[in-house]
Amino acid sequence: MFRLARFLKAYKKQVILGPVFKLTEAIFELIVPLVMASIIDVGIKGRDVGYVLKMGGLMIALGAVGLICALICQYFASIASQGFGTTLRNRLFMHINRFSHAEVDRFGTPSLITRLTNDVNQLQYAVAMLIRLVVRAPFLAIGAVVMAVSIDWKLSVILLIAMPVIVLVLYLVMSRTVPLYRTIQKKLDRISLISRENLSGVRVIRAFSKQQSEKKRFADASEDLADTSVRVGKISALLNPVTYVIMNLGIVAIVWFGGYRVQEGGMTQGEIIAFVNYMTQILLALIVVANLVITFTKAAASAARVNEVLDTQPSVKDQTKEPVVLSQEKEIPKIQFDRVTFYYGYNDSKKEGFPQDRPAEEAALEDISITIQPGQTVGIIGGTGSGKSTFVNLIPRFYDVQKGGVLVDGVDVRHYPLSQLRGKIGMVPQRAVLFAGTIESNMRWGKKNATEEEIRRALTIAQALDFVDKLPEGIHAPVAQEGKNFSGGQRQRLTIARALVGAPEILILDDSASALDFATDAALRRAIRKETKGMTVLIVSQRASTIRDADQIVVMDDGKAVGIGTHEQLMERCEVYREICLSQLSAEEAAR
Repeated sequence: MFRLARFLKAYKKQVILGPVFKLTEAIFELIVPLVMASIIDVGIKGRDVGYVLKMGGLMIALGAVGLICALICQYFASIASQGFGTTLRNRLFMHINRFSHAEVDRFGTPSLITRLTNDVNQLQYAVAMLIRLVVRAPFLAIGAVVMAVSIDWKLSVILLIAMPVIVLVLYLVMSRTVPLYRTIQKKLDRISLISRENLSGVRVIRAFSKQQSEKKRFADASEDLADTSVRVGKISALLNPVTYVIMNLGIVAIVWFGGYRVQEGGMTQGEIIAFVNYMTQILLALIVVANLVITFTKAAASAARVNEVLDTQPSVKDQTKEPVVLSQEKEIPKIQFDRVTFYYGYNDSKKEGFPQDRPAEEAALEDISITIQPGQTVGIIGGTGSGKSTFVNLIPRFYDVQKGGVLVDGVDVRHYPLSQLRGKIGMVPQRAVLFAGTIESNMRWGKKNATEEEIRRALTIAQALDFVDKLPEGIHAPVAQEGKNFSGGQRQRLTIARALVGAPEILILDDSASALDFATDAALRRAIRKETKGMTVLIVSQRASTIRDADQIVVMDDGKAVGIGTHEQLMERCEVYREICLSQLSAEEAAR
């Protein structure tokens, strides 16, 4: 937790002054029993109404000043805790956005969301408690003992006996509840995961009529969390009754033995009342301390999870901020894979601080060497899990290779600033993702200042303008979260148009036309070939008809490039490609 204190630097004044005001309130609170004792011993005993009123006014004044101090402390605590939470949340979000795909895969989206929300909120609450109570509670407990001893040291022995017993009870309760609170944090992660899966995959769940099994799955996770929470609650429920029994026994002892002290003339009735008040203050302060320990235990678990994210350095990061000056030679390939080997879950750069995960047993890509010239259309085909998406994900440097190199315009992608490299590439991933807003705002992701004419041209090439123009608002039509108000094919066409708006040098279509009918798919390919002269296009597809007319076809199988060439060449010499074609096309169609 102390490592996160740097996010409180901007709130030094609040962090210092808040406890000072709370300490002032505690001092006034310790004075009140003495004033009460004075009222009883002087005013009431002597039937001096004027003295009672005067000291009563003093008590009201002490209460009012204490209230003002408490409100000021609360104000400072709110500013510091909310500011801390906002700063930490923003920093965490920015750091997560620097992660490569490898780090996001490692943590998982649900866990990152929980850390951004629940864990930061827990830390934010701990900061508020730190300012408000960390100084006040111990000071009040110790101060009450000191004040009691100053009144009568003999009777204060009762307090000195009761305090360790109360502390022992608090320790026994906390020693059993604190580990359970850590377990609860992990079980919240589980519920977050199930919730996200169900809400994002609701259509799949309904398609397979899995509502009941998913309800049971969620109910089991909720019940597991509830059982742990109830178990914690049962143990914690012992805290108040046991401590209050000890306190009341202490009060009985104070009244009992205090009576003898009064008879002996060693104490007054008012001092007995003050003793009882200090006993109550000690108990309440110790309970607050116990709750603080629980709060900071939860916060420590959350801090560890947040620090784990902040300590994880992205495995893919800029090695330079200076733009690469490219050679003007025309013979340089646009894209080149030079003996590339890549493993998932592996990073051989220890200096970056990314934990070394166990390498995959088999390489996702192995010894790939391919040259792609400027303006070429390259098709990439292969079975499921053959490495097609991995192949194209290495070009914009979503992952770094372990062996070999990927070159764009003759320069290794690791030597580019990421902004320059990805500015050259228009990427359309397998899963069509649109963002809440309008069609126009989504189109401008690739080019902020794109004109309406450029947007409409991109929509035309992507075969999306027809359905967009039929919408009442046209390109200003609203887009729901993830584009759920459009069909799968419409979303795919819009994401293709979004990539085309920026007129990238390299266009990567990663199986992004799978939801299109064959006629629309063919029209899309014709439009891309006709309207994007000079653009290097990579098309990943399961359909042989989609890539058969490409200038070059790469056939992937089990992470290896088992065939490179044109359709005719591969039909003659690549068994894997021939099997794929003949499984989808007739012999006559495949031979054309």
